[in-house]
Amino acid sequence: MTTVATDTTDTTDQAMIDALVDRLLDEQDPQGDRHQFMGAQFDLGLAWVHFPAGEGGLGMAPQLQDVIDARLSAVTEHRPSFFHVIGHGMGAPMLVTHGTEAQKRRYLRPLFTGEEVWCQLFSEPGAGSDVAGLSTRAVKDGDEWVVNGQKVWTTVAHVASWGMLVARSDPDLPKHQGLTYFLMDMAAEGVEVRPLRQITGEAEFSEVYMTDVRIPDANRIGERGDGWKVALTTLMNERVAIGARSMTRNAGAIGHLVETWRRTGGTADDRDRLMQLWVEAEAARLTNVRAHQNRTAGTPGPEGSTAKLVYAELNKRIYEFAVELLGPEGMLYDSYRHIQLQSPEGMPDDTRRHFLRARANSIEGGTSEIMRNILGERVLGLPGEPRSDRDLPWTKVPRS
Repeated sequence: MTTVATDTTDTTDQAMIDALVDRLLDEQDPQGDRHQFMGAQFDLGLAWVHFPAGEGGLGMAPQLQDVIDARLSAVTEHRPSFFHVIGHGMGAPMLVTHGTEAQKRRYLRPLFTGEEVWCQLFSEPGAGSDVAGLSTRAVKDGDEWVVNGQKVWTTVAHVASWGMLVARSDPDLPKHQGLTYFLMDMAAEGVEVRPLRQITGEAEFSEVYMTDVRIPDANRIGERGDGWKVALTTLMNERVAIGARSMTRNAGAIGHLVETWRRTGGTADDRDRLMQLWVEAEAARLTNVRAHQNRTAGTPGPEGSTAKLVYAELNKRIYEFAVELLGPEGMLYDSYRHIQLQSPEGMPDDTRRHFLRARANSIEGGTSEIMRNILGERVLGLPGEPRSDRDLPWTKVPRS
């Protein structure tokens, strides 16, 4: 099969990609074992094509991943699911940027195949949107670190093998400087995961308690005190993973709205409102496509924050309208019973559930208020908010 070269990629690279995809499909059964198929995909460098060779990639342009994904999605359902989006979208680029060679060899392949699920241990009850204000402590003890603290709103923690943890290793330094980043075994002694029941009845989020948890120093990512730098890499990729997911027309929320409008019918005013939302969704999609085509390897820029902000606010308005179109039916949510899914299958695809779940879109992955601060300061060059605690030792910063 031959693909058409784009202006941003090399035809020789595309030919090589086509040949490798042909080889993968010749040697592996697309309907066979998921882990075996995706493991072979990783070994051929077709997992994240812009990653270095030997680390699931080939050092090529990121846009070529679209070629790979399009061909494979036509013949197999073996692709990252909701349970693996944190590892794929945030953990892998963080590890490639900051991990040691041994860490990359150990973790990248099972992360890609889905044999190991990752979660993110950043948010805390007392820190709010100020991630750098966290208080979970990590104390060095020989070749290990002893960790005590609490994290909250941790997606899929109940099925995760590994958690990306930021903890305070030097409380006498200013808050951004005294952090260290770890990869924590979620099955380690002293780790307790408690489900958080959402408005939908589900518990995809959890709070995680750590009591004298021992983490080998070999699981430290980056140097001691580099936690904020590593965390920023994770967060910037998180916003891209959340905000720039839909790359096809009428996918996601706007597709659900169009389907609901066709099923329920509507007035001329309803049609006008539908078209306004559709135009906004299409403009956002095309903006994401353009940003994706211009993307280079490395840590994403503020375009991820733009996409995430637009996605969050637009998503809520779309599902509000969809529920209005349902009329009285929109008030009849099937069940609020407590569900804690153990596999990616079984996530309900229901307009009313999406309406309830969309409330979280402007909170998770950085609130819309934080996204506006980032864009105002880093893109528009506006004065930053007063930060009187930036240079104070963390121990001197007032806390509630």
